[in-house]
Amino acid sequence: MDKGTRIKEAFLAGASNLYKHKDYINELNVFPVPDGDTGTNMYMTLKSACDLLNGLESEGVEEVCKAIASGSLRGARGNSGVIMSQILRGFTNYIKEAKKIDIKILLSATMKAKETAYKAVVKPKEGTILTVMNALAEKSKELVGAKIDDIEKLEKVVAYGDEVLEKTPDMLPILKEAGVVDSGGQGLMYFAHGILSYLKGEDIELLVDSSEKKISNINIKIEEDQDIKFGYCTECIINTSTKFKENATEEIISYLDTIGDSLVVVGDDEYIKIHVHTNHPGKVFEKGLEYGFLTNLKVDNLRLEHQEKVIKDAERKAKEFAKDHQKVEKKVENLKEIGFIAVSSGEGLTALFKDLGVDKIISGGQTMNPSTEDFINAIGEVNAKKVFVFPNNGNIIMAAKQAADIAKDKKVYVIETKNVLEGLNSMIYFTEDKEVDNMINGFKESIANVKTLETTHSVRDTVIDGIDIKENDYITLGKSGLLYTNKDVSKSILGAYEKIKEDKDSIVSIYYGSDVTEEDAKSIKESLESAYKNLEVSIYQGGQPVYYYYISVE
Repeated sequence: MDKGTRIKEAFLAGASNLYKHKDYINELNVFPVPDGDTGTNMYMTLKSACDLLNGLESEGVEEVCKAIASGSLRGARGNSGVIMSQILRGFTNYIKEAKKIDIKILLSATMKAKETAYKAVVKPKEGTILTVMNALAEKSKELVGAKIDDIEKLEKVVAYGDEVLEKTPDMLPILKEAGVVDSGGQGLMYFAHGILSYLKGEDIELLVDSSEKKISNINIKIEEDQDIKFGYCTECIINTSTKFKENATEEIISYLDTIGDSLVVVGDDEYIKIHVHTNHPGKVFEKGLEYGFLTNLKVDNLRLEHQEKVIKDAERKAKEFAKDHQKVEKKVENLKEIGFIAVSSGEGLTALFKDLGVDKIISGGQTMNPSTEDFINAIGEVNAKKVFVFPNNGNIIMAAKQAADIAKDKKVYVIETKNVLEGLNSMIYFTEDKEVDNMINGFKESIANVKTLETTHSVRDTVIDGIDIKENDYITLGKSGLLYTNKDVSKSILGAYEKIKEDKDSIVSIYYGSDVTEEDAKSIKESLESAYKNLEVSIYQGGQPVYYYYISVE
């Protein structure tokens, strides 16, 4: 077995172990709200690399390392996922340059991984995944020249990582108060334990392929969705090369309906966007080429099979077809000056963003953090020279910034909105200016001027900031963290508002979620207006999951 294959299998073993424990990692929330997603984010980050690895035609060291680095970078979700992608980038960039791969190289690569991860975070905080990564690097440096068995060295490195992970509550008081270790650090250690088990020759169950088979010491067992009829989620944009045919979308829909389902086809005078689940992505692209040249080709294997090979084959077919039809010429787009991207979940909130002029909505938010690649694709679809991105969640900002760094053909500015209300307020008070800095300062002012409340329920008993919380209590959070908890949702909101209120407050906007009726929202409105005569309260259907109410105060 060559070195590249060993690296691939070790990575898949680490990803598998993290996957098995992702639900537990999700539960390591400081705040006991039902939106824990660190485990899911980290696994999806690794899964993106797994997909590329499983589609490789060659398993040389360089190809495997590139797939791990590129896949995790583009698939990175959430802060822990982004940091994990940087850890992997540093590690693989080091070992792919090595003439041979031995224990000294692996330990040195671990040190390089730590350096790369720390560079990605502007203000590193102790007690997090970075602290645990630093522990692995420190022990690697200490043992690199030690005269002990190679596996024993690795065991000592991993054991020290576990030891430091257990100390993270002593480094971050909020972890200690909640009685949990850092979730990102825990995810990293599950990944490390999976790799160690593989290198020790232990049998490992992996969920990385679509058929059961043995690779080395690994017995791969599959959990395949037997209900999937069409295996490939296929997307592209047709840039129409001839005069737009009024019935073009109908013709495309009629054809695609014969080879797939989950069909969405929308078009205007210049573009036709296709989304379909099919077993024949190539046929989708070939049909699209009848109407113009293709961009934003995307294929996701719903059964986790050979994703990279499918994309390459589809792109090759598209290029060959275009070469045979040289009359297809690329149009010069008339780019507008400014475009906007916002992350949103819930029909009502999404509609509000669109009404305010947002060009592209990325579906996501709590429990559904979009990936770096989601942002890259969205940036590519916005027809503007300058693109402003509103992540609308503190856990999404790093992925958005990573995408902005990758995008080269446009100026991309990430406005650090930490919730949907800050994003909405930014768009409501947006004023276009020739100077980008002036617009950015305007967004920052809008964010600073709005107070926000978010209400959901507690998923466990705990104590946060001295507040005793019981399972299923209604808890309301503000920008500074937990504000109030109560068995009654109205009392939870009023108690929280009392802590942030100011004499100048006059306008309150309530956005109610998918689990709340309009009558419920009216009851909250009446409670606020009755208690505070100076407030003008409006309610809107937000439709967001997880959180019953988003409330903005100005």
